[in-house]
Amino acid sequence: MDQIVLMWAGFAVFVGVLLAFDLGVFSKKSHVISGREALMRCAAYSTLAMIFAAGVFHFQGSQKGLEFLTGYLIEYSLSVDNIFVIALIFTHFAVPPQYQHRVLFWGILGALVMRGVLIVAGTALIQEFHWIIYIFGAFLIFSGIKMLMSVDDEPDMENNRIVKFVRSRFRMTDGYEGQKFFVMRDGVRMMTPLFLVLIMIEFTDLVFAVDSIPAVFSVTTDPFIVWTSNVFAILGLRALYFALASIIHRFHYLKYGLSLVLVVVGAKMLMIDIYKIPTAVALGITAVLVGGSIIVSMLKTRGEAAPEAVDGEARRWWVPGSPAKGAGGSTTATSGDAAAASSDGKGQ
Repeated sequence: MDQIVLMWAGFAVFVGVLLAFDLGVFSKKSHVISGREALMRCAAYSTLAMIFAAGVFHFQGSQKGLEFLTGYLIEYSLSVDNIFVIALIFTHFAVPPQYQHRVLFWGILGALVMRGVLIVAGTALIQEFHWIIYIFGAFLIFSGIKMLMSVDDEPDMENNRIVKFVRSRFRMTDGYEGQKFFVMRDGVRMMTPLFLVLIMIEFTDLVFAVDSIPAVFSVTTDPFIVWTSNVFAILGLRALYFALASIIHRFHYLKYGLSLVLVVVGAKMLMIDIYKIPTAVALGITAVLVGGSIIVSMLKTRGEAAPEAVDGEARRWWVPGSPAKGAGGSTTATSGDAAAASSDGKGQ
């Protein structure tokens, strides 16, 4: 018991130090994250994850080590889903690049808390009611199929239910106020569009967490492995976004791969009492689906036009709370465009 408490406490301190360092150093001053800086951060977080994996192999054995690696790969792969949606949200609301890092920092901090709660609840449910794993499996298959059917849809962000709910109940400034989430106007506290963007990102992660956490339960029900694999994937999400944002349009076929990953892990959960697919096999299948879809995407889009020329393609995916646009789409200017226009010169 003492060893378990020590592991949890040690990992909590480790994550706390990382977040404090990020907030105190990287997020101290708003700036545009360059591709080189983003890649360096991606490499740093991935290296930390592999060092941690080596520690799991050494102290807890090869089975636990494989479970962590598989869980981490599944979570990291599915986090690309979030990147597609984050890109759509930032584009729609025309969030200035120098403020995106701040939004993602607080978004990821909130994601860690929400996922921690879901992991505790999911672990307790599975330990108390084994049959619930079948519900998780069926839900993952349903989600995977739904994602497959949404690959070519363009979300109608103006009619997003969360956006409409927030705008109808809170006073909001016309444009961005630097990197502030709230400002005082004539003695009244007002929300800025940047906080609305944060709400959208938090809600999106909550919805995707409902998919990704049960996916890890298909590999292991050890809460420590589930939690740590989630944390390392989430910590690297922000850096991964900035590394991929400029070429996100080239990953169209990755959406198919991620959808199939959900279907496969859902089927694995449904078969758990009939035949337990070895963890190493699940790791291989996930790697093939994700890696194969990336390779196909890169080959199919080789020599393609600059991102601005294929912006319509980059906008296609599913955003929680947003209905799909009609075949003709919408040509109405977004509120983000208006916010950007009215925020020129503010908060600089």
